[in-house]
Amino acid sequence: MRLPMIALRGLTVFPEMYIHFDIGRHKSVRALEDALKGDQMVFLVAQKDMRDNDPGAGDVCRVGTISVLRQIIRLPGNNMRVLVEGRQRAVLKSIAEEDPFHIAEVEPLKEPKRVSIRLEALIREIKDKFEDYCAHQPRLSPEVIINVQAADSAGYLADYITQHIPVKPMAKQSILEAAHPVKRLERLYVILSNEVEILSVESDLHDRLRDRLVKNQKDYYLREQLKAIKSELGDGGEDEAENYETKINALSLAEETAEKLKKEVARLSRQPGESHESALIRTYLDTCLSLPWNTSTKDRLDVKAARRILDKDHDGLEKVKERILEYLAVKKLAPGIKGQILCLVGPPGVGKTSVAISMARAMGRKLARLSLGGVRDEADIRGHRKTYIGAMPGRIINAVRQAGSNNALILLDEVDKLGADSRGDPSAALLEVLDPEQNVSFRDHYLEVPFDLSQVLFITTANATSTIPRPLLDRMELIELSSYTDEEKVRIAKRHLIPKQMKQHGVSRQMLAFSTTGLRDLIAGWTREAGVRVLERNIAAVCRKTAMRFADGETEKVIVRSLNLPDFLGVRKYRPERPLGQAEVGLVCGLAWTPVGGEVLEVEAGVSEGSGKVELTGNMGDIMKESAKAAFTCIRGLDNSWCIDKEFYKNRDIHIHCPEGAIPKDGPSAGITMTVSMVSALTGRPVRRDVAMTGEITLRGRVLPVGGLKEKTMAAFRAGIHTVIIPAENERNLEDIDSDVRKALRFIPVDTIETVLKETLL
Repeated sequence: MRLPMIALRGLTVFPEMYIHFDIGRHKSVRALEDALKGDQMVFLVAQKDMRDNDPGAGDVCRVGTISVLRQIIRLPGNNMRVLVEGRQRAVLKSIAEEDPFHIAEVEPLKEPKRVSIRLEALIREIKDKFEDYCAHQPRLSPEVIINVQAADSAGYLADYITQHIPVKPMAKQSILEAAHPVKRLERLYVILSNEVEILSVESDLHDRLRDRLVKNQKDYYLREQLKAIKSELGDGGEDEAENYETKINALSLAEETAEKLKKEVARLSRQPGESHESALIRTYLDTCLSLPWNTSTKDRLDVKAARRILDKDHDGLEKVKERILEYLAVKKLAPGIKGQILCLVGPPGVGKTSVAISMARAMGRKLARLSLGGVRDEADIRGHRKTYIGAMPGRIINAVRQAGSNNALILLDEVDKLGADSRGDPSAALLEVLDPEQNVSFRDHYLEVPFDLSQVLFITTANATSTIPRPLLDRMELIELSSYTDEEKVRIAKRHLIPKQMKQHGVSRQMLAFSTTGLRDLIAGWTREAGVRVLERNIAAVCRKTAMRFADGETEKVIVRSLNLPDFLGVRKYRPERPLGQAEVGLVCGLAWTPVGGEVLEVEAGVSEGSGKVELTGNMGDIMKESAKAAFTCIRGLDNSWCIDKEFYKNRDIHIHCPEGAIPKDGPSAGITMTVSMVSALTGRPVRRDVAMTGEITLRGRVLPVGGLKEKTMAAFRAGIHTVIIPAENERNLEDIDSDVRKALRFIPVDTIETVLKETLL
């Protein structure tokens, strides 16, 4: 017979049996379609290797089954589900055709019909053995058991049992290949005997496991009963209490602390094991025992090594580094010294936090950092009392625990941004923390026992000291970090920022380079800041653009120059300052201090016919308005040499304006700037454009000193101004100004407003 052949994976079809399976291979689908066109007969044969996707004549078994297609269901993805009825065993002689599907030449096998006594005996043995198999295999359906008991044909019985028991495909194939019923039953008897033995072993293992689980459950139940009995008797926490006492004794705590903790342990031992109170006591004891009461790190007091670390991490900041090295030197000579609490003050981005981190690395101390910005609850510093739900230690104790050392360096960021409300004043709570005379026995509300903070080195950071409460400021030594000059920013970018961002973005030196002039133009045209944060973000943007170019297939090295900067960063954000332009009447350059550095502040004044009104615009604060009024009165007291109409306060209206009205402006340093602006407007004399000034004015024309001179002169330097007028009393502060700025600017100290007018009016 020539029939379409379908190779089956792990499946054997027996005569007189119905079975369904899925077909997905192309050749099998084509063979099925061909059979549907004819008499619906196919030859089903098992393949030897289930992994073979295109089996040939040597890859399938020798004996298969001639079958009839009874039902076909088409599935998604060109798959089919087929129901077939096995008809007759057949031997595969050869494969006549292989494309587009297999056509097999098969020879049907005839089954002898004789019934003998031996055959009857085998049938009975098989049925008895099948009963043993069913006793160990409860998953067989009752219908299968009934059909087996009712079967009287030896061949059908062997095929039916083999079809319905889960055995290996090759075992089923061996039954299929046995044409004589006696051989079939003998092979089936061996298979069933093996399965009964395996199932018997599995059943024994299952019984053992079940007995063990029952025993474990029983033991667990008894333990829980014993625990409940001990809890009723008050004996439940003896072992736990003993463990806690061992830990307390091992810490060698102070007498007061040890006594307090042992009292808590005694309370725990009297509590029921699962009570809410016992959980709170355990949390308290675990918190206390996790603190580094006597754990400390050895200070590395090598001044030369510390200098190398600081120089490697930071450019400039010489005074800051010098103060840190002085601290290390004193600590080396007097290890027991206390009370060194430093406050790093400066604009954002100048390296306050990174200086503290480098200091911890130089000293070999553990570092814990916590931000105080926006903290309004006193409990954040001192902790919550245990009577509150969810009580926990304050941030200071948590920082010490996090560091794991009682002589850690704790960095308190943004100390100038502490708040206060109805829940207390955190800055007042910090007074005890930062006082060397009190923090020896700092008491957190949660711990309720003293903890020694005197060995901890506290470093605080702030943008300005004006918002720090005076008592708190009095406990700290201020170290000011000034704005960076453009040359310092170039060095910082080359040594630190560019290598860091190139590494983070996966850009190598063969892919990207910055020219010095391009870097200077980037700083001047795209950043206007005291620190280097915006500069770092712009460098990161250049690295991203470079990575994008190389990802798109470009291979040419990118060199950032002045001309191609807009390609990376867009339109220039800041135009060069134009203070050296044409002198104008009533337009004066003042210098202002802001928390983010110094700024050049232009002040304009205009005079018109009127009745002596003074108009102030430009979002000025109360202090600047007072300076304007003082300047107005001062001008009325000037002598006749300035040719100012004595009746100007009756017949002239003066309008003073500060550009960029959306930005608030305030501060006690704009007095002489407003005075010069109004005198210029009243006399019609232009003001030199290469001069900037700062200083407050009195009613009698005396110039008062101001603060923030370092930041203000830095702003004048960045703006290209050549001359700066400062109060004479600020002359002593010139030593604090950067050497590059001092060389580039000419400073004119003044005592009176007349001197200012002589130096500024043309």
